[in-house]
Amino acid sequence: MADHSDCPSASGDSLLPVELHAWMLMLAATGAVEQELRGVVKDRLDVSHDEFLVLCLLAADPGEALRMTRIAELLGRPKTRLTYQIACLQHAGLVTRRSVCGDKRGVEVALTEKARSLLKEASAALAETVKEALTRFMGPSQREAMCALMPDFIGEPAPE
Repeated sequence: MADHSDCPSASGDSLLPVELHAWMLMLAATGAVEQELRGVVKDRLDVSHDEFLVLCLLAADPGEALRMTRIAELLGRPKTRLTYQIACLQHAGLVTRRSVCGDKRGVEVALTEKARSLLKEASAALAETVKEALTRFMGPSQREAMCALMPDFIGEPAPE
């Protein structure tokens, strides 16, 4: 993976507008983080990265269920693929699935206690993986912007 810490910033001679350049840098950094996170997610939770994203959406408000259509919309995934992922998570005992009252086609998904427990146990390792990867793949100005979004993010570059 490339080190993006020395990526040129959007200057007056760039072909890209500042917003597009910033978006591309963020995509590069998040792609690198995603690659690093895949192994940790598999080791700690024994789920795929896509299944992990579903768990994260549900964990944002662990007492509430989300409709499958909303999960598909938030993740930008086809509903058929999401159906398979939810089935895998349900088989692993990590989510429950139930029909929405008054809507015969609607299905809600919620975390189980097992999933809550696993996420709590794994959260420190997952957060550390994200911090370390962001530190390696973001330049100083990107780290500064990230610190504004995540105050606990350590914006120091990793030793080489």
